[in-house]
Amino acid sequence: MDIRVLLATAVSGTLLTACASAPPQATHKSAPFKAAVQVRNLPPAKAPPQPIPTGTVVGPRLSKYAIVERLPLRSPVGRVAAANRASLHEPVQRDYVNAVQVYPYADDALYRLYAAPEQVTDIALQPGETLSAISAGDTVRWTVGNTTSGQGPNKQVHVLVKPFSAGLKTNLVILTDRHTYHLELESTDHVSMAAISWRYPNEGMIKTIGQQPAPTPEPTAIGSDIALNALDFGYAITGDDPPWRPVRTFDDGRKVYIEFPKDIAETQSPPLFVVGQNGGSDLVNYRVRGRYYIVDRLFQAAELRLGESSQQVVRIIRTDRKDGSASSLFGG
Repeated sequence: MDIRVLLATAVSGTLLTACASAPPQATHKSAPFKAAVQVRNLPPAKAPPQPIPTGTVVGPRLSKYAIVERLPLRSPVGRVAAANRASLHEPVQRDYVNAVQVYPYADDALYRLYAAPEQVTDIALQPGETLSAISAGDTVRWTVGNTTSGQGPNKQVHVLVKPFSAGLKTNLVILTDRHTYHLELESTDHVSMAAISWRYPNEGMIKTIGQQPAPTPEPTAIGSDIALNALDFGYAITGDDPPWRPVRTFDDGRKVYIEFPKDIAETQSPPLFVVGQNGGSDLVNYRVRGRYYIVDRLFQAAELRLGESSQQVVRIIRTDRKDGSASSLFGG
């Protein structure tokens, strides 16, 4: 064989072997193949985030006192949280008398109190009731004390609370010979309630249910120390006409007596506000005797108010003894 033919055959075999072992050149068609190989070589992807279960509170910091807003009701804790929210009374503008929030009292209610560091909030109890015990959930970061004002039947207990810092929450229970008060305390940076107190709209009337009403509307039915010859009936009753509208009003020179209809025990009784010369009103203390309110002071004008969205208002105005004209406090 010709030597040239042998050399050509050897060179061709070498080239074919080199071509077979060389990697293919990258082309447009081979790009998807490389991409698929690269995806397979990547580390496995992380699992997608799971949805947050109902009732979970998400936030950078969660206090142990935080209220879980959406706990399922089938959970015992959820039922407790729902019951607390439903019974909690928050401050309402219409229930303010000057700087005092006056809550309607109920045995099974919770009452909110907002306080602030370096400020004292006064919890004023019903005049005449005696303090039995005070218990606070956090006595380390909250200062709780008590004192009294007034004397005799007008002696009043005041519970004073103050937090050491903002962002604190605890509860307070006050026991007296008449009531049990449950409060939810919360401290803010600078907003503090000056004082809170309660009105007891049904208490006096509830105690008289089952008792026989006075046989006659004579003033002597509410006390034996009233001098009949000193009574002054110079009061006008105006305003709305609810079922509890007073029948008449009179005073004996020291106290004012407001007489209600005989069936007042079957209806809700209204709180009494005394109106000042400047038009402002203050919740006044009074005693309930049967179907009478007894106010231990004289006044020129007062209002009986009941209701929230559609409030009923009855005005009691002391008339001028000389000409019988009514006071001008209400424009009458």
